[in-house]
Amino acid sequence: MTESVQSPASSSNKLLIGGAVAVVAVGALALFVVLPAEFGVDPTGVGKSLGLTEIAEPANEELERGSKRTGVLELSDSAPEPQPGLTDQWTFDLAPFESIEFKYVVEELGPIAFRWQGTAPLKYDMHAHPFDGGEALTESYGVDTAEQMQGIYNPAFAGIHGWYWENQTMDNVTITLDASGAFASSKIFNSTGEYDRAVAGLPETAGES
Repeated sequence: MTESVQSPASSSNKLLIGGAVAVVAVGALALFVVLPAEFGVDPTGVGKSLGLTEIAEPANEELERGSKRTGVLELSDSAPEPQPGLTDQWTFDLAPFESIEFKYVVEELGPIAFRWQGTAPLKYDMHAHPFDGGEALTESYGVDTAEQMQGIYNPAFAGIHGWYWENQTMDNVTITLDASGAFASSKIFNSTGEYDRAVAGLPETAGES
């Protein structure tokens, strides 16, 4: 009786094939399941059809609340005219998958002209909450992914108003915000905490550029 002996080359080929299959399976799992469920990134559309993107982006009650407002956000195709009040400019570098919130403190109501620009598209959420009632009464006025946003913002109440940005790319993204109008100071929220930031800009009067 003759026993068949498996050659080393044959065993190596099977190991290579098995490893390749495992790599493909892990990649498919990340593409079809992990990215849509964890980050809301769905390049194939499978995540949406399976309802996985709703895990990353559940129903937004804050956006529903904000959508009931009218005249709060007036977007434009070009940089808006400066508004009376203070002027401000802020720049920040976001590392891959890093996020940050920037908020203006609005004590007296008045329009705010703003323009933010990223060196690549950023996921954003423009939102606000009143001093009275706090974050439980947060309203969102825009949730999307874009490289820039500009226009006139008309605060509906005295409180904290601004943006959340998230870099969902593998590269650093620099964001620059220019604003003028009825704000007194600003706050920054990141993974290490909350920080007050003074607005050093000079007062802006109507008609000045």
